[in-house]
Amino acid sequence: MLTSRGPALCTALRRAAPGGLASFHSSSRRCRAARVAVVLSGCGVYDGTEIHEASAVLVHLSRGGAEVHMYAPDVPQMHVIDHSKGQPAEAESRNVLVESARIARGKIASLAKLTTADHDAVIFPGGFGAAKNLSTFAVDGKDCKVNREVERVLKDFHKAGKPIGLCCISPVLAAKVLSGAEVTVGHEEEEGGKWPYAGTAGAIKELGAKHCVKEVTISFPAHVDTKNKVVTTPAFMCETALHHIFDGIGAMVKNVLKLTGK
Repeated sequence: MLTSRGPALCTALRRAAPGGLASFHSSSRRCRAARVAVVLSGCGVYDGTEIHEASAVLVHLSRGGAEVHMYAPDVPQMHVIDHSKGQPAEAESRNVLVESARIARGKIASLAKLTTADHDAVIFPGGFGAAKNLSTFAVDGKDCKVNREVERVLKDFHKAGKPIGLCCISPVLAAKVLSGAEVTVGHEEEEGGKWPYAGTAGAIKELGAKHCVKEVTISFPAHVDTKNKVVTTPAFMCETALHHIFDGIGAMVKNVLKLTGK
């Protein structure tokens, strides 16, 4: 009977675990899911977060068993773009947090509430919102300013030794804020339109960061700056098939989770 085997089973467990039965319980605590913050910049590639990138980040985090919390700055967008025309909608104004809530299905908080104590890592999807709403890079290039809360978050996670993931255009944020960081936005030449935003690499160098040429495909999809725990991937900086973008973001997420040690 199982009841008669109880004492023997406990003895066996104690022998198998150097720290006794307590070690089994403590090991389960060590397996706690990584808590990852995702910072959004609106909703829509031309004036906010690139939706496919945000979705890819969330899918890969879910697959990796992470606990996800989403944030966005509570500020006005730089402007609103009519995505059907690719032109500014002059009469419109929108809020970054309110628009980001569309992607987050309403489960989102102001970036001012994001702290390193509550998270093991932070990830920034791309989209022009990173260069328009999280910073002024789209207008000022190397002379850009970064949103105060975004700068705080990047510096706090870096100081705490917690990983930072960025994709597409968002690596410029790390290049501006984290001196000497290594990042990638893909290639440094347009190559006939395959890399239409290749000029960004030059701006990254002017900001004092190191740019590392990387492919967007699964073979070479992410760059890991182990010293600064910054992980970047080109994503839609490249004109390529959607599944390559998805896989590249997956590699970035996987490396971020690995760096958390969870």
